[in-house]
Amino acid sequence: MGVSQRRSSSLKPPICGSLFSVGILWLLSVTTAARACPKVCHCTDRNGIVVQCTSRNLENIPQNLPKETVVLLLSSNRIKHIPKEAFLDLHRLRELDLSHNAIENVEVSAFQGISEGLRTLDLSNNHLSSLPKDTFSKLHARIRLSHNPWHCECSLQEALRELRLDPETANEVSCYTAVQEEYVGQPVIQVLDSGINFCNFHHKTTDVAMFVAMFCWFSMVTAYIIYYIKHNQEDTRRHMEYLKSLPSTSHISKDYDTASSVF
Repeated sequence: MGVSQRRSSSLKPPICGSLFSVGILWLLSVTTAARACPKVCHCTDRNGIVVQCTSRNLENIPQNLPKETVVLLLSSNRIKHIPKEAFLDLHRLRELDLSHNAIENVEVSAFQGISEGLRTLDLSNNHLSSLPKDTFSKLHARIRLSHNPWHCECSLQEALRELRLDPETANEVSCYTAVQEEYVGQPVIQVLDSGINFCNFHHKTTDVAMFVAMFCWFSMVTAYIIYYIKHNQEDTRRHMEYLKSLPSTSHISKDYDTASSVF
């Protein structure tokens, strides 16, 4: 019994020391996360840092976000613009929530640096009406775009080809306005699945505009030619009348012969 007691007592210090070390490391990680966290946000460590910035009246993406961020919650703020490379250093980011803001435009390359790892992107309930074609290039995340005032035309169609819409909200992405009035209020995916090609409407509109411009130009040229001809005809008529009003040469010669005979 004495030997076993001595052995057990000799094992206690290393175990206590390891637990103490784990506790210190945990406290250091929490302290580091707290120091790196933006003042307006709240950060917690859950196998990576979760940054909670919801409902903070933010107008811009916070600066100096922790590089270990895996979840970034920015919903219900007043953000209007997503600049390029806005999340460039957040290579571990998996979830990005930008819903319920006032976002009107997203620059190309806005998601550069997170395109490979991002799994969920929420842009629903904003003020987006159009997107550049390459906004979501190389992005593998499921994207929510519902409840935005979309203008259904060629550029939106091309942008949608580059992304993976969230299937649960895909039918809530509707045409607020459109190149043709009949598609207003309809889900964009259903319109495109029916075989409608908004880019064809764009080309047709351009062709019609060119035809109208050419017709106007041709009409102006034709009107000028007609005016020129009529103007010349009038001048010619007046000139002929003037010539007719002059005495003829035969009449002058007869008068000359009569005068000679008298003398």
